[in-house]
Amino acid sequence: MSRADLERYEGRLEFWDARTELAVVCEPPAPALAHEFPAQRLSKLATLIAAARGSPIEMFGAACLLQRAGNGEWRRIMQADQTVYLNPAAHVPAHGNQISVGEDRLPDVVLEVDNTTDVRRGKLYLYESWGFPEVWVEVPDKPARSRPKSLRPGLTIHGMERGRFVEAPVSRAFPGWTAGKIHRAMNEPALSEETVAALRRVGRRMGAAEGTGPDDDPFLDAERSESRSEGRAEGQAEVRAEVLHGALQQIFATRAISVSWTSPDIWPIEFERASVERLMQAALECRNEDDFLKRLRAE
Repeated sequence: MSRADLERYEGRLEFWDARTELAVVCEPPAPALAHEFPAQRLSKLATLIAAARGSPIEMFGAACLLQRAGNGEWRRIMQADQTVYLNPAAHVPAHGNQISVGEDRLPDVVLEVDNTTDVRRGKLYLYESWGFPEVWVEVPDKPARSRPKSLRPGLTIHGMERGRFVEAPVSRAFPGWTAGKIHRAMNEPALSEETVAALRRVGRRMGAAEGTGPDDDPFLDAERSESRSEGRAEGQAEVRAEVLHGALQQIFATRAISVSWTSPDIWPIEFERASVERLMQAALECRNEDDFLKRLRAE
């Protein structure tokens, strides 16, 4: 694919090299759901971790990773399946979804989904030579028809050490999150209790290093405030019911009127519809329990 063709191309681009004009593209029906699901799921998982941490994490999806030549023209282009910035306030790319190697801060994590391709055949080497700190290679549990037999389901974490990638059992970017647990979280139909617990642990561990926590997340803070308000209102209603019940029982006892209910839990439905003033008036004027309830039903 020539440079001119590249500028006109509107599809998904995996890789392009200016010297050879070699391009690897995704044509319909790709990308398939099985390929796209892990990248979208990672966005959801990172959002939940961010809430537990108490500070945002941003994902830029299939951002263009650009390497420029000395004259400023594109030399190589790659697209990952997901790019993750742990501190977006300080490190958001200057040009949106274009990340220039050597100019912009590189993502903290890049995700590659290998379902029909094998990132080890070229892209992984470039990620390493460009100095990316952490690359995840996910092979989904659900295979594509054209998946190479050499690809086995699982997630591999490639972490940068002294200028070279080494396979790591645990993510550095998300401390405590193991490759196995990440793979499970990306592939299970709905988030399991084990996954949710792992996300909370990772988020709180990251927050502890920053001095933040769930209360610093605006959405969670609003939810908790509302829950506390509802709890207070419910508690006040329970206290009101107990006080009202005691007052009515005292009136009935003073007037030697026997009633069948002994606690607010078994009050007749008429109690829910009447005001406190009407309840008290009926209790003071009624002849018996039936007359009391009849007065509450009257308009």
